[in-house]
Amino acid sequence: MSIYSTLSRTKAPFVPLEGNKVRMYVCGVTVYDLCHIGHARVMVAFDVITRYLRARGYDVTYVRNITDIDDKILKRADENGEAFDALTERMIQAMHEDEGRLGILRPDLEPRATAHIADIIAMTETLIDKGYAYAASNGDVYYRVRRFEGYGKLNNRQLDDMQSGARVEVEEAKEDPLDFVLWKAAKPGEASWPSPWGEGRPGWHIECSAMSTCCLGNTFDIHGGGPDLTFPHHENEIAQSEAATGQQYANVWMHAGAVRVGQDKMSKSLGNFFTIRDVLEQHNPEVVRYLLVASHYRSAISYEANSLDEARRSLERFYNALETVTPEQGEVSGDWRARFVAAMDDDFNTAGALSVLFELARELNRAKKEAPQQAPALAFELISLGGLLGLFGQDPAVFLKGDTAALALSEDEIQAQIEARAAAKKAKDFAGADRIRDELAAQGIILKDSREGTTWVLEG
Repeated sequence: MSIYSTLSRTKAPFVPLEGNKVRMYVCGVTVYDLCHIGHARVMVAFDVITRYLRARGYDVTYVRNITDIDDKILKRADENGEAFDALTERMIQAMHEDEGRLGILRPDLEPRATAHIADIIAMTETLIDKGYAYAASNGDVYYRVRRFEGYGKLNNRQLDDMQSGARVEVEEAKEDPLDFVLWKAAKPGEASWPSPWGEGRPGWHIECSAMSTCCLGNTFDIHGGGPDLTFPHHENEIAQSEAATGQQYANVWMHAGAVRVGQDKMSKSLGNFFTIRDVLEQHNPEVVRYLLVASHYRSAISYEANSLDEARRSLERFYNALETVTPEQGEVSGDWRARFVAAMDDDFNTAGALSVLFELARELNRAKKEAPQQAPALAFELISLGGLLGLFGQDPAVFLKGDTAALALSEDEIQAQIEARAAAKKAKDFAGADRIRDELAAQGIILKDSREGTTWVLEG
């Protein structure tokens, strides 16, 4: 198995630091608002990675943190007139509901920043003792960026280049414009915790350094996150963690691709984002998941008006193949699994893996017509491999019928019409049978005849 690392900018064979154990930390959500599709992109990407690593026999400990204290949270809570922890609890519950509907497995550990204040203070004290940080006159504690040799290595940036775009705010007491905050002095009425430097709260970057090392140790196998975190967040994490421990922080760095709307990245700051739950009101959750899985995890996804319609049509091809077949484990001809594994072993190439599954679906369709005895094993193989991507978990007939809530007819009424059509055909009233079919089609209900009988789907 080979994985591309943002740090080395190369793809290399993956060798865990300890036997078959894989320790992975992924930066989670700052819970001040509902999650959007950009968040879902990262969640689904690392869900697939975790599922596949486990399927390949690795013992994975997956940690994804929750940032439950920062400027955005305090600002939103103040706007809402509620306590910050009441806001974060609501948003965490909503996040869990959203990811559950998308079939995203919960991480093994989900540390919250507010539960690790003591660890954050201890790491900050260590950095001060080692000369990498200093308490400023305004009550903040800052990290000395120039003190850390190799700062910028994750993003291949030079300090002089960063200096040209940096500036010192009037109220700041930094020694250097590049320095960043580890501990913030509390403002009047703000949530705070006692520290050696007075009442305050942690900076964003130090939260992840403390939580990851507490959960996984000073050095672990994989650190992941969204595309917008490489700088400054992950660069700062490396500087903090390696300065504090004297050891390499993470062995492999992985970053999911962005979700774009037109030419712009989807983000709350740009106001062009779609919340997960808004999207799920209009689309089957598996359709949304398919859209996020169909591209390689490092590739950008274009979220356009027809993106989910295309994703649904792709899923329908699989469910049409699976329809009317009872899956049974058995021998299958062809090297489907080996080719699927080869694609996924190549930096989790889900696009390549899905191309194999499309070929398998075509073979299943052929077998249903020409060699029915082979179809159950092929269907089992398709469902088994698709399950590694979190796909094909629904009953085909239910998925293909789609959302029936807006139909004028109930399912029982549709079935009665199907039976009336069958009776008309038996009585050789073919005009009457055609009329029933056309009336249903006019309401978006498409009949599908097979040797097993007649089923229906909504017009896609």
